[in-house]
Amino acid sequence: MFHLFIFEKSTIPARMVSATVDSEADILSNLNINAGDWPSNLVKNLCLLSPDQIELGKMLVEMGQSHLFQQWTDAGVEDDKKKAFFDQVAKLNTRYPGGLASYIKNARELLADSKVGKSPYDGFTPSVPTGEVLSFGDDNFIKYEEAGVKEAQNAAFVLVAGGLGERLGYNGIKVALLAEATTGTCFLQVYIEAILALQEGSCRLTQGTFQKDIPFVIMTSDDTHTRTLEVLESNSYFGMKPTQVKLLKQEKVACLDDNDARLALDPHNKYQIQTKPHGHGDVHSLLYSSGLLKVWLDAGLRWVLFFQDTNGLLFKAIPASLGVSATNQYQVNSLAVQRKAKEAMGGITRLTHSDGRSMVINVEYNQLDPLLRAAGHPDGDADCETGYSPFPGNINHLILELGPYIEELTKTGGAIKEFVNPKYKDASKTSFKSSTRLECMMQDYPKTLPPTARVGFTVMDKWLAYAPVKNNPEDASKVPKGNPYHSATSGEMAIYRANSLILVKAGVQVEGPVQQVFNGQEVEVWPRITWKPKWGLTFSEIKSKVRQSCSVSQRSTMVLKGRNIFLEDLSLDGALIINSIDGAEVKVEGSIQNKGWLLERIHYKDSSSPEELRIRGFKINKLEHLEQTYSETGKFILKPQC
Repeated sequence: MFHLFIFEKSTIPARMVSATVDSEADILSNLNINAGDWPSNLVKNLCLLSPDQIELGKMLVEMGQSHLFQQWTDAGVEDDKKKAFFDQVAKLNTRYPGGLASYIKNARELLADSKVGKSPYDGFTPSVPTGEVLSFGDDNFIKYEEAGVKEAQNAAFVLVAGGLGERLGYNGIKVALLAEATTGTCFLQVYIEAILALQEGSCRLTQGTFQKDIPFVIMTSDDTHTRTLEVLESNSYFGMKPTQVKLLKQEKVACLDDNDARLALDPHNKYQIQTKPHGHGDVHSLLYSSGLLKVWLDAGLRWVLFFQDTNGLLFKAIPASLGVSATNQYQVNSLAVQRKAKEAMGGITRLTHSDGRSMVINVEYNQLDPLLRAAGHPDGDADCETGYSPFPGNINHLILELGPYIEELTKTGGAIKEFVNPKYKDASKTSFKSSTRLECMMQDYPKTLPPTARVGFTVMDKWLAYAPVKNNPEDASKVPKGNPYHSATSGEMAIYRANSLILVKAGVQVEGPVQQVFNGQEVEVWPRITWKPKWGLTFSEIKSKVRQSCSVSQRSTMVLKGRNIFLEDLSLDGALIINSIDGAEVKVEGSIQNKGWLLERIHYKDSSSPEELRIRGFKINKLEHLEQTYSETGKFILKPQC
């Protein structure tokens, strides 16, 4: 064993220096390494390293990463930081399929392709894939919804939620952001309550003797993990059993400094490699390595549903899309929406290679148009007779059949096809403005599937399925007229619009919207109608709870918090809130009129209002409302006396 003694420089015995040199020489000799091939600063510190760390050092040198040791001090100075460096390298090595050497090799290939402008779609011809296009509320839609609810007890849900809300002008985690301000319900609560409603509804429809708990996985990051857990625990998991919920934390990957894939050092720490997120495609490797997929398969589950963090409409489309997967036996089903040609939204596309390979994947809008033109379509991405592009818009919601999914991940180890997007300093493409890294996307999973895989899509009305919150108020206000704002303001208004249109389809007379401007965004303001998922999980269920002639004025607010609330000959002009337990059957009828709740404008820079309200540009002034709570079982009628 080599023992390190620290002496003042002037008093180190010559024999000690000789012993150190001999030890270093012995170590290198035993590894069949020529000392001249290694950076001298690493050689001087070999005495600090374990055999495993020396092997990692050898790998880094062989992969052209000697620059990492250029600023290292001699042994005896900052030794803890050097050991921490190798601890980080060990983690980066074990977390990437094939290790850091594979990461560097893949990076060099992708960076070389990027430099010469090689497209990942070279040799591929695009065509329209096969899928289902649904129309909300018709018999076909209702059939698929019922099939999906029945199948829900055989599903697991995975939320990709690694991001903070800073881009939205919100300092919390995105899933804690309010989906709508009328009830103050955050996105995470919306999702959990919808899953619980599916869980209960599936049991009822299949006449099950006991209710199966639907597993719910949340992929977090270093930035969001602790805060996500805090939101769950402080809200008693929003009614879900804690045992149903699993958090899987996504780790980061090494940054790259140049086209040679030299790993980037942290600008503030010469003993630390700079890292950045690898992308939401990591969810597949995390699920695979966690062992959860095998547990689910053994429990008889058949489906895994993936979704992202700030789309308040998504669960209105999930029952029917799951029904499509089950009915058509899709191994992969991408939920999509109608998309105008050249709209800034990826399109679901079948790509067939000249060598016979084919796949159905998302192709980004700025790649789809030139790809079509190159394939002999002079108009590129153009609308067809339906008024929409034949390539439906991808909304990053996937339904995968569990058995084939496990088989594929067993082959790939959960690795997803990567890409690199360096920001070059100039047209020579020889240097970067800042470090880059390899990235992967959840929706690129089908890229490695064989042509025989059953891959399809389900198209929904956009008003029903897609209203993401992506932009802060300032950026949203600059969006060209006619394009979606994708802000907290537009996301909330989309929820009211969808609920109003669903009730219209169910036979309710809902007064149309007015145009208002909040934070520089002109939006349609419909009646503020919200309900718990347990009240209206499917359209047929909602339709059964609306009877005779009901009407709702534009200025109204209606909140339904209970399973068995029936609207019968109701005329609402004001604010109404109904709370009821599952055992209470409540019939609401007659005319209800009061001053209601008003939307009052606030500016996003007005620090006197809470941040989650400022970013949507309004707060609610609750002037007057009728609220009734039914906390006992039985049948009740709410009919205000004139």
